[in-house]
Amino acid sequence: MPCVGLIVNDGKDLAVSTADRIQSELEGEGYAVVRVSSSGGMVGFANPDQHLRTRGYSACVPATFHAEMELAIVLGGDGTVLSAARQTAPIGVPILTINTGHLGFLAEAYLQQLDQALRQVRAGEWTVEERTMLVVSVMRGEQRRWEVLCLNEMALHREPLTSMCHFEIAVGRHAPVDIAADGVILSTPTGSTAYALSAGGPVITPDCPVLQLTPIAPHSLASRALVFSDREPVTVFPATPERLMMVVDGSAGCYIWPEDRVLIRRSEEPVRFVRLADHEFFQVLRNKLGWGLPHVAKPGNGVVS
Repeated sequence: MPCVGLIVNDGKDLAVSTADRIQSELEGEGYAVVRVSSSGGMVGFANPDQHLRTRGYSACVPATFHAEMELAIVLGGDGTVLSAARQTAPIGVPILTINTGHLGFLAEAYLQQLDQALRQVRAGEWTVEERTMLVVSVMRGEQRRWEVLCLNEMALHREPLTSMCHFEIAVGRHAPVDIAADGVILSTPTGSTAYALSAGGPVITPDCPVLQLTPIAPHSLASRALVFSDREPVTVFPATPERLMMVVDGSAGCYIWPEDRVLIRRSEEPVRFVRLADHEFFQVLRNKLGWGLPHVAKPGNGVVS
């Protein structure tokens, strides 16, 4: 019996009702449906001195999920997709993202396309696109104190009402660098269109095997975004006496103390997105962010001055 997962933002009525419909339809056609809440991937914010994630990032995988599942259908917005990535990447289950939220930058289909999407799932007319994920670990000496998977970015920054911070950053075998700024962002190509873009970083196409380091409000004109191979692990040392705040994908994080260090490395297990058609990244940029739209005064557009 083929098995399909359902990952649902159960705080949204539209997502829940849509999941009810999909589950009824697929079970009626002989599928086994395993349904879970996306909240299982919402790690939340923790003080590592009070709550240790010593089990590692695979702890987010639902107990009822297994690697033999054909795929998992994700119902919600972009935040739900980020959670679902943590729940599925460690076991290699592809995810079909159906947007029931707002922007839907990571969505493969929308509700008005649901019937067609389910037809393609049943017919096996879909492919898989892999996207890089990061493993973010908080280390104190040799002890791992906190760990989570990351699809978009890790942001490490000062707390409100504190002064500018210094960060010592070591990229792979290269000499460490010092950055004076309000914070730093380490992002994947997928995350280059999220927080890193707002901080002035470049957009990176998803097929590039790179990571991006972007300072937040840097104190030096020479501190700019840096793009480098994703084969290089990154270690960030907080060179400041105050505690810092780390936020991962906007839904997970913890305090970082002066004696801690943050280790970021590319995960060996990418998130696997189901694609129902050719994924044209530039078209997504155009539709969602307005990138590359024709200028209203472009010659020959029929505008009469």
